[in-house]
Amino acid sequence: MDTNIKVPRARKAKVMLWTDVSYHDMEEIDNMQSVPELESVLCSVFGVDLPEPKRGVLLELYVQTVLFCREFSFRKEQTSALLSIIKSIHEANIETPLDNIEQCFKYCKELLLCHSVRRPPFSINLFSSKEVNCVFQYIHDSYIRHYKLYKYIFTPMVILDLSLTYSGTPDNEDSSAPENVMEEAVSKTDTSLETQETSIIGQEETTLSPTSELKTLIEKEVREQMTLVSGQLDQRMKEIADLHKRAVDSPQPNQRAKK
Repeated sequence: MDTNIKVPRARKAKVMLWTDVSYHDMEEIDNMQSVPELESVLCSVFGVDLPEPKRGVLLELYVQTVLFCREFSFRKEQTSALLSIIKSIHEANIETPLDNIEQCFKYCKELLLCHSVRRPPFSINLFSSKEVNCVFQYIHDSYIRHYKLYKYIFTPMVILDLSLTYSGTPDNEDSSAPENVMEEAVSKTDTSLETQETSIIGQEETTLSPTSELKTLIEKEVREQMTLVSGQLDQRMKEIADLHKRAVDSPQPNQRAKK
C-alpha cells in the first residue's frame, strides 16, 4: 500500500467538450431509458473497474447527472461536458485523504466559467447564464455538500501513529546491570542475598519513578495538543460550511462574453 499522502493542490480548469464521452457514446446513452441500462453503458464509457461499494456509488453519481441533463433538456455536447466536469471534480476530491474542499470548490467554479464564457481557446459558451446557475446548484447539492462522504468511501483512512522518545533516560542496555548484580549475589548467604535484593529494588524504584512521571507528563501534554488541534479543525469545517451556504445564497456571476 502506498504510504505517501498527497497534499491538496490547485488544479487548472480547461475545456472538457467530448473529453470522456464522445458523440457516439452520447447516442448510446440517449437510447437507454432504465437505470440498469444507463449504469451498464456509463460503466463501459468511463471504464469503471472498482469494487463495491465504490463502483455503485460512482455509477449512481453519473446516472443522476444524466437524468439531471434530461430534465433540463441539455444537448449531447452539454451532457458530455457536464459528465466530464463531475468526473474531474470527483478525481480532484479523492486524490488526497486530506481536506481539500476549498480547492475543489474553486476548481468547480473555474470549470463552469470555462464552459459559460466565450473566450476561445480558453473557454466556450456551452451553457447559458441560467443553465450554468442550475448546473452549479446541482453540483453543490449532489456532490460538494456530500464531499466528505465521497472522500470517506474512495480514500484510505489516515491514522496518526505517535512515537515518543524521552531524553535523559537510561538505555535498554543499562537494564542488564541489575541482572549482573543479582547473579553475583547468588553465591552469597541468604541474609546477604535478601539485603542486596532489597537494595537493588530500592535503586530501581528510585530510577524508574522520575521516568514514569516524565512519560505521564509528556503523554498528557500530547493529548491536550491533539484535543486542541481537533477542536480547531472542527471549527474550521464549520466556517467552511457557512461559507458554502453563503455562496449558494448569493447570486452567481453572470455570463460575460468577450467582444
